[in-house]
Amino acid sequence: MTSLLKRFKYSIEADLHELFDKKESKNPIAMLNQYIREAEKQTEQTGKLLQRHSQLKEQLQLELKETTNMLEKRTTQLQLAQQSGEEDLIQFALQEVENYNTRQLTLTNSIEHINKELIQLENKFETMKHKIKDMKVRQLQLMGKENVSRAHHKMDHILQSNNETNFDELSSYIDNIANKIEKDYKKTQLEARLTQLENKNTTIALKEENQSNETH
Repeated sequence: MTSLLKRFKYSIEADLHELFDKKESKNPIAMLNQYIREAEKQTEQTGKLLQRHSQLKEQLQLELKETTNMLEKRTTQLQLAQQSGEEDLIQFALQEVENYNTRQLTLTNSIEHINKELIQLENKFETMKHKIKDMKVRQLQLMGKENVSRAHHKMDHILQSNNETNFDELSSYIDNIANKIEKDYKKTQLEARLTQLENKNTTIALKEENQSNETH
């Protein structure tokens, strides 16, 4: 039964990997974005674990400080008890000094161990952050390539001769508009010159008429 469940599990995992591979081949940018989001999420969780580990170290250091203080206190009390010669106090103080010595050693070893762990975790944490940065750079590179590919596709589509809105037709359309504007402009100029000539002739005729009237 266990073997059957394992085969079933591996079969599902294989199907999922195949599905992701297909998605990645169809839309690599979207899959990369998903990978980055997951990596950022895992890095954030690792950062929280690292923070908790640092807090644990601080607690151990507080315990060590308290234990060291009590060890010094009990050592002084043991000396006083030995001077007084009271056996029950001597035995109690001896036991206390032994207990605090043992605890101090344990805490010291624990702090040394946790320091090594913190260094390893911090190194891995920094490596994870660098990996994410590298992935984001790769993301920008792929986005740039995708934009260029889309731009080429759109320009090729526009430049195709069988395209209804190709540049040749647009150019011809613009030329027609320009010719019409030019004709309208020339017509306007000719009309203006005719009007100017007409006004000039009218002025001359009026002058001649006035001169004739003055003569008579």
